[in-house]
Amino acid sequence: MLRRRIRINAEGKELYRFINGLHGEGVACFGQYCRSDVFYGEIYRRDLKKVRRLAEECGVQLKEAEYRSLMKFLSGYRHRYGIALGVAAAFLGCIYFSQTVVTIEIQGNERISSDSVMSALSELDIRRGSRIGDLDLHYCENELEIMMDDIAWAGIRRTGNRIVVQIKETVEKPEMVHERIPCNIVAAKAAQITAVTVHKGMAVHKAGDFVPEGALLISGIKQTDTGRMTLHHAAGEITGIYEETAVFTEKYRPLRYVPTGRVGKERRLRLFSVDIPLFFGGNDYENCERDSRLKSFRIMGKELPVGIVTDTITETALTDDTLTDEEMDKMLMEKMYLYEKNFLSGCKIIKRDVKREKNEDSMTFITSYKLEGSICRQKEIFIK
Repeated sequence: MLRRRIRINAEGKELYRFINGLHGEGVACFGQYCRSDVFYGEIYRRDLKKVRRLAEECGVQLKEAEYRSLMKFLSGYRHRYGIALGVAAAFLGCIYFSQTVVTIEIQGNERISSDSVMSALSELDIRRGSRIGDLDLHYCENELEIMMDDIAWAGIRRTGNRIVVQIKETVEKPEMVHERIPCNIVAAKAAQITAVTVHKGMAVHKAGDFVPEGALLISGIKQTDTGRMTLHHAAGEITGIYEETAVFTEKYRPLRYVPTGRVGKERRLRLFSVDIPLFFGGNDYENCERDSRLKSFRIMGKELPVGIVTDTITETALTDDTLTDEEMDKMLMEKMYLYEKNFLSGCKIIKRDVKREKNEDSMTFITSYKLEGSICRQKEIFIK
């Protein structure tokens, strides 16, 4: 029921005068009937004032009750402008986001990073917040293939307010391995051999032998039964136990930036790629460290290109404060850990001896390693 309708009951001495007055005033009355000197009927909400006036003139007692309807429901919110504004904003938002790029999805990339593809798309005006109607996707497909050498084919399609970029990467040329060049395998380090595996060539030493640096391990020269010399590309894997020394040094009074204890926060509203500050002024830190975190808004599990960026700013100051022995030990241990992670990850560390030396200015770790790993190095055979 859309229109507002009211059910009325009327009773009194001048009841029929009241009924005639309804007809005379042109009041639309539906479902009217009389029972036990009571008049029943239904009228539109707009005629209620007329009916009340007639009832008062005729001395009739009038009872009224309004039916539930859509218009009655909406009339309860007629002065709530915030709801109207919210509905209007939601409607306009739906129209805006349906014509705007909200998310960009990249598929098919393995060697190529998504960031590099996004950077290339940005140059073609495909970014969050771009108007979809202004994009020539077929042109962008061809341009993307030209801009990035590692892309063999690119396809760009629109799904609602989402842009899907499908790419196929070029096939890398296989690395040229010079397996036909004659060579020997020699020792890269002085070591005690623990295992010998020969694929091509002839082993010169066996497990348990000690070999100096540069010693021949696998020979690429073979002699046939007839005394003829043949040259081969020696290949194999020989592991051994060897020693290595690394030196790590740290000064007692290094120049470094340390927190002063002053911490501030700044918040910005991110709308697509635009940041709108939610603060006034700024910090007066001469040196600082900034940690940014983005919290995106979500609707029904979908991440929107709108969120709050919170920057935690920590003031730092350049200092040359003297470090304690405990702080020096910690810093040198971190250096030693990074060295082992970066340079000794392919080896097995059998033993580690750390010798500490310190003077007035610095502390030094002299670390002696006993390692087990590959000791092979190729050495070409030159023919005169």
